[in-house]
Amino acid sequence: MGPASFHTGRMKANLRISIKAMSVLSGLALLAGCASPPPPAPPAPLPPPPRPRPAPAPVVKGPADWRDAAATAGDWRWRQEGGLSVARFGDTMGGSGLTLVCNPAVHTITLVRAGAATGTEPITVTTTSQKRVLSGVSQLGEPPALSATIAANDPLLDAMAFSRGRFMVEAPGFATLYLPSWPEVSRVIEDCR
Repeated sequence: MGPASFHTGRMKANLRISIKAMSVLSGLALLAGCASPPPPAPPAPLPPPPRPRPAPAPVVKGPADWRDAAATAGDWRWRQEGGLSVARFGDTMGGSGLTLVCNPAVHTITLVRAGAATGTEPITVTTTSQKRVLSGVSQLGEPPALSATIAANDPLLDAMAFSRGRFMVEAPGFATLYLPSWPEVSRVIEDCR
């Protein structure tokens, strides 16, 4: 017998199957090309629009220097009340004012802010020459109040009277007051000395 041939009958049979398979596959490919493409998938629903966020509250900044702030609306009024020298500024019953009360018997002046307070709260007085934190005490009554008492010869009182046009009074829970240094302030101080 001669040398073995690379091609055997079996191999030829496989070749025939392969050719048949290829012709079937190419026929299927031709048919697939004639078929219409499947319809596109419906678009996904759009997500709901985001809810608008509420606008942040504007930050109200006071002026860089307290002396540039608008003056608190109101006037000082002085009068004698039961042997006491009293100067009232603005709406003292509604909490947007200040009362200075001189008790000449004990030579003290009490600063009073009408409004609810609990326990002790600081009352800060700022003038052009000094700044002092007083210990305010809540007073029950009608109306309730926050008050601080100082000696009539305390230099803070002179600073309030001679501050360049105004002084400032602050207390937690109360509106900041920018008060004019009018003669009524000096009158109460002098009546106590």
